[in-house]
Amino acid sequence: MQHSALTSRDPVTLAGGVDPDDIVAVPLRHPWRWVIAAVLLAGFVSLAVSLWGNPNVHHPTINEFIFSPRILSGVVLTLVLTVVAMLVSTVLGVLLAVMRLSHNPVMNVLAWLYVWVFRGTPLLIQIVFWGYLGLLYSQISLGIPFTDFTVFSVDTNTLIPALTAGLLALTLNQAAYSAEIVRAGMLSVDEGQHEAAYSVGMSPLFTLFKVVLPQAMRVIIPPMGNETISMLKNTSLLSVIAVLELYTVATQISSQSLRQVEMLVVVSCWYLFLTSVLSIPQYYLERHFGRGNARSLPLTPIQRIRAAVRRAPSTPVSERSDAR
Repeated sequence: MQHSALTSRDPVTLAGGVDPDDIVAVPLRHPWRWVIAAVLLAGFVSLAVSLWGNPNVHHPTINEFIFSPRILSGVVLTLVLTVVAMLVSTVLGVLLAVMRLSHNPVMNVLAWLYVWVFRGTPLLIQIVFWGYLGLLYSQISLGIPFTDFTVFSVDTNTLIPALTAGLLALTLNQAAYSAEIVRAGMLSVDEGQHEAAYSVGMSPLFTLFKVVLPQAMRVIIPPMGNETISMLKNTSLLSVIAVLELYTVATQISSQSLRQVEMLVVVSCWYLFLTSVLSIPQYYLERHFGRGNARSLPLTPIQRIRAAVRRAPSTPVSERSDAR
């Protein structure tokens, strides 16, 4: 026997195609988040306005030296030191990481000692040590040890001037940190990857560069990006051995003009700008090497802007109201 009347279990559809049994999820509102965000934004803006509007800040000095040729030369040298030190230290870091993971006890111990010494002593002390190496060794010679036979001999201060000493200190110090970062990345790769590569006849060196390191880059890139930014700022420590990088040049100018605060503002603006520039390749490198780990890559800032522009409603309001 068929029943024409609707029972309680029969689906009832309201106007607009909405089932009354459907659960309508309403997003939970968080008004206090907006209140806290507004308070923090207001505090930041008031602090910035207070600092910039301080009557003790001489703004013409900032405008005069922000693009001064002397400051720009310091910016260029700072960038050169950062790039060269990071490139060389990364190569040394990979070599040290391989030595740390080697089954050869001599290589393992030597790499551990290197990391222990350079991570255990302050960078400032290492810079001063290399800068005043001539006080310890007046001549650097090449010959047969424990004999008087010498191939050549050169004055230490001539061979290692202040710029070279600063670059050596930054590079050798960073290599110890890079080694630990690379080692952590290599350990994150499953051991089965090594076994699979060896089973198809790959050599250990080929496996390292074609199998292990590409997969480890997802773990290596974020901390290495942070180390690059730290290296950019650590170049200011070279002022103790009179390397004419950005901070040293600004210090010399401030000692002549007696405008210390204004020159600190100039230096801070340049460091913030350079840090922002260096963050761009780090972002895209993380995105590139993270392709195999995420189901879908997040939108880039440019893609987000384009999506926000295209999100504008294409259907007139009257048509949307009629459809309801």
